[in-house]
Amino acid sequence: MDVSIAPLSEEDDAKDLEFGRKFFASGVEFVMGAVDLESLPSPDRPEVAFAGRSNVGKSSLINALFRRKALARASNTPGRTRELNYFTVQDRMYVVDLPGYGYAKVTRTLVEKWTKLTRRYLQGRPSLMRVYVLVDSRHGLKPNDEELMKELDVAAVSYQIVLTKADKCKKTHLDDVLVKTYASLKKHLAAHPTVILTSAEKGDGIETLRSEIGKFVEKN
Repeated sequence: MDVSIAPLSEEDDAKDLEFGRKFFASGVEFVMGAVDLESLPSPDRPEVAFAGRSNVGKSSLINALFRRKALARASNTPGRTRELNYFTVQDRMYVVDLPGYGYAKVTRTLVEKWTKLTRRYLQGRPSLMRVYVLVDSRHGLKPNDEELMKELDVAAVSYQIVLTKADKCKKTHLDDVLVKTYASLKKHLAAHPTVILTSAEKGDGIETLRSEIGKFVEKN
């Protein structure tokens, strides 16, 4: 699908893909699971965050990104991620796994606590370069996805939609979801104009995602 941005030259595109491949093939370490902003690591390097509804496939995508099987815990139980989980890559970037929003088998009080923590983080983290908002391809954007997007618009935090589990859908369904997603993006000021279509299981879109994230390291 065409988008309203200038395309990279083939040479630049190849360089970004190669940098992303090498960067994410290097050492990655779990740093901490933060339950409050006061315990976050120093914002001394660029960081990107992954957000999404519970059970959207966030942990599986992060594992695929780093070519690991259990770096981020994957579970069939929604609401497994309950902290701001920090990973560092080559001591040059932080990757943050945020608590899932939406359905979770926990108390309402705990959900409200996660929501408040995530909102404060998104509004006040100076080193945050981009939030990748994961959306299940089978369902498309939901009201709570749109709510998060509006909050990111207000906070002026750059974000990009990543459609997950693309291998679970027929092409006609994916085309319909893409059309609706792009139509929604036009209403949001802080949204990146392109959507990344991924499958953690098949590896689709993972190289593109690595390339996009790697650009924040190349610039610093």
